Amino acid sequence: MSEPRELRARGRDTRRRLLDAGATVLASKGYHATRVDDVVKVAQTSHGTFYLYFSNKEELFRALAAEVAQEMQALAEKMEPLRAGATGRARLQRWIRQFVELYRRHGPVIRAWTEAEIGGSEFGRLGTDMLTQFTSVIVTRVDEVAPPDLDPTIASLVLVAMFERLNYYALTNQVRVEPDAIAETLARVAHASLFGG
Repeated sequence: MSEPRELRARGRDTRRRLLDAGATVLASKGYHATRVDDVVKVAQTSHGTFYLYFSNKEELFRALAAEVAQEMQALAEKMEPLRAGATGRARLQRWIRQFVELYRRHGPVIRAWTEAEIGGSEFGRLGTDMLTQFTSVIVTRVDEVAPPDLDPTIASLVLVAMFERLNYYALTNQVRVEPDAIAETLARVAHASLFGG
């Protein structure tokens, strides 16, 4: 009885190793240059093993994107109600710091889907869909506090674009800024845009 369970655990470990290898190769080669051959070399496995778990590199990337999307959605749902004042801004800053860490942890996948968006691939559309879902949760929070003359959907899109793009610039070394500085600055700007001051 224990052998099938062990095989399932081994299978999960192998799949995880392939996913981690895919993220590693994405970090070094980018979306378009990554090949299955690169992934199996990093995972120290065979092509046959790869194809037991994924039909092609796009399916591997979809699995990576699904993991990131799930974490980002969970983070969005953890966002507490937005509040005015120093305590509200500190709470927002803590949440943004979690976003920065998630972005850094999954940077290769996020960078790859950003590259893929430019080419209009299915993988790129997955990234766009994920950001849309993430933004929809933020809209709810902004709508709770937005003044009547501020469209909560547009305001949320602006905030998410700001969060995402600054983190992308930091990830790709286009700007050199520490994670705490990113979180503090984004919190101050976002909080001021919603509550003034």
